[in-house]
Amino acid sequence: MKRKKKMNYKVVAKYIKDLRFEIPNPKIFFLLEKNISNYKVNIDIKSNQFKDQIIEVEITLWLNPTTNDFDKINTKIVFSTIIEIDGELTDKKSLEEVILVKVPNEIYPEIRALFILLFEKSGFNKIKIEESIDFKKLYLKKSIQ
Repeated sequence: MKRKKKMNYKVVAKYIKDLRFEIPNPKIFFLLEKNISNYKVNIDIKSNQFKDQIIEVEITLWLNPTTNDFDKINTKIVFSTIIEIDGELTDKKSLEEVILVKVPNEIYPEIRALFILLFEKSGFNKIKIEESIDFKKLYLKKSIQ
């Protein structure tokens, strides 16, 4: 039985690809502390093959209102991580795990810190965004569906 070689990668570059942090008016600003519990953190992961062994992993983090009965803020950060794969890209399962689990686990703390910094610099020190996300669990849940 031939053993599969573990797929490795290295981060070549990372940058903020898109950033939206909009508090439309003073009323929303003053009500935000009270209404922040009406928002849910969402995360999305996409990937694009850039060159032979180079892949862009795009992680988007945004707040989505859970109800529609109040004026809303518009926040979103799209963080791009360029990775170089060491190994064959034909092992789809290993590649998916790198893109959907390993890279997000490595990059999420940085995205979270940036998102929180935006709120803190806008005068909101009580913003709670999950310290960690179990990307492996999300990946396994998705692969079952």
